[in-house]
Parts: sequence; structure tokens; C-alpha cells
Amino acid sequence: MAYFGEGLTGVAFEWFTDQDTSCWHVWDDMAHTFARQFQYDIDLTPDRNPFSNLKKKPTESFREYAIKWREQAARVKPSMDDHELITVFLQAQDPDYFQNMMSAMGRPFWKAIKIGEMVENGLKTERITSQKVLKATTQAVQIGSGNFSDTNDKDEETMTTSGLRRGPREHLKNVGSPSDFL
Repeated sequence: MAYFGEGLTGVAFEWFTDQDTSCWHVWDDMAHTFARQFQYDIDLTPDRNPFSNLKKKPTESFREYAIKWREQAARVKPSMDDHELITVFLQAQDPDYFQNMMSAMGRPFWKAIKIGEMVENGLKTERITSQKVLKATTQAVQIGSGNFSDTNDKDEETMTTSGLRRGPREHLKNVGSPSDFL
């Protein structure tokens, strides 16, 4: 019992250091108290579904994210084989990573991390175009060209209408003679 707390880390260690150990007379007292405190962790053994929702935060590197994701995936019962692990991992990726990491299929997880880091670097150096940037640019062009075509249509209508109001000869007077263009 004296050495049990030395093997703990994180939340379990914090909990253990806050306990009054004098109320534990035998190993079973301590074990039952510990198990009761952390039973939720046993009951909530992750299944495969939440891992597609575990996304990379903007503040973390791809490596940090992948390691955190893999630690969580290691808790799944029954364990995922390598193929399923990579498949579920790729499904969890944002479009930029998903699209560029398909070559990780059939490879070990550590190679998927290396590929992800290369994609991350490519996005940062703009060697890989972000899907969000591409979509925003496309929308801006569409909006801009939409306004441009509206403006051209209005100008064309105005020119046509004003040309029709004047007589055909008056319209030609404003154009100039062919020698003016030489």
C-alpha cells in the first residue's frame, strides 16, 4: 500500500495525494476506494465511433494530435488492427489532411504521422492549397464575376438603348472614320 501512490500519474496521482490514508487498514480498503473513484473510466471504455470526431486543434501540431488520437484509440476494446486503425484515423481528418494522406493506407501508424507532418508543412508553406482557402477564393471569384457580368449587362443595355434613341447615322458619327484608327 505504501508504494501504490508512486505508480500513479495525472488525475489519479492528484486524487491519491488528497486522500486520508489512515482510513485504509488493508489493501482491499484502498483498492475499493480507488476503484469506486475511477469506475467511470472503466465503464466508458471507448468504442470506435468517437474517434472520427476527435479533431486536430489549431494550437497543436499534427504529431501532438496524432499521438493523442493514438493513445485514445489504444483504449478501444477489442483492439483495432493496423488497417482499421489507419482507416478510422484518416476518417477523422479534415479535408486537407484526408485528401493528402490517402497514401497512408496499408502502412504503419508511425508512417501516417510522418505523412501528416509533411502535409502540415505543405499547408504552412503553401505548397499544398488548403481546401478552405480554395473554397473561399472560388466563392470570391464567383461573387466578383457575378457582379462584373451584371455591370456589363447593364452597360450593354444602356449603350444599346442610347444607340437606339439616336438615329443610326448619329450613332455612327460618334464612332469615327476608319482613318481615325490608323
